[in-house]
Amino acid sequence: MRFFAHRGTSLLGGLAAAGLAVLVALGLFVSPPDFQQGDAVRLMYLHVPAAWIAYLAFGVTALASALYLWRRTRSPVWDTVAGASAELGVLFTGLTLALGSLWGRPVWNVWWAWDARVVSTAVLFFLYLGYLALRRVPADPAVRAKRSAIAALAAFVDVPVVHFSVEWWRTLHQKATVFNAELNPTIEGTMAWALLAGVVAFTLLYLYLLEHRYRLAVMEDRLEERLLEAAIAERRAEAEAAPVVT
Repeated sequence: MRFFAHRGTSLLGGLAAAGLAVLVALGLFVSPPDFQQGDAVRLMYLHVPAAWIAYLAFGVTALASALYLWRRTRSPVWDTVAGASAELGVLFTGLTLALGSLWGRPVWNVWWAWDARVVSTAVLFFLYLGYLALRRVPADPAVRAKRSAIAALAAFVDVPVVHFSVEWWRTLHQKATVFNAELNPTIEGTMAWALLAGVVAFTLLYLYLLEHRYRLAVMEDRLEERLLEAAIAERRAEAEAAPVVT
């Protein structure tokens, strides 16, 4: 199974590159400095989209895991999609934490703060690292896929905790800029356009990377099957060639 044809994948990659170029132009040259954060606000045009992609990637992992656990839709395809998307989610969560640290140094005057949003995001990062490690534990493919799916759904519980942490607890981290409780965006003008460009560009990049990671995972599975078949055939040949002791 492939999500996109070859031309579709190439087009997606081109659109992602174009989106990133627009993001660079708007984020660095068009949008002004913030009256409080100064030029540090430009990191938000990367930080917020990276966080959004982390949510999206783990959401796809959870959905694919649920589809695998449901007998009527159970297929190895969903297990492969779940694993591929989780890898990207961990990548973008790590990027979110790194960018947040770079932003926090000039704004909060610290590289790391024991803030509810920051800590819950770090927990999310390590939960899915654990999920990826679990997928590497040797087992029957069906058993591995089932236990990985359960772990993915359990880990996803932390996603709403991360998102609503700024509403549930008193934190240093600012509240949601767009998807706040009042659904009243607190950003406008060229800053809003730069943020939107970042979200669109990162979403296209995620889809592009997901397609390629899925295809690579399929090739890895096929290679493992061929190596296993070759090892079994070799052992059989050795057993047939061995002298019979009577």
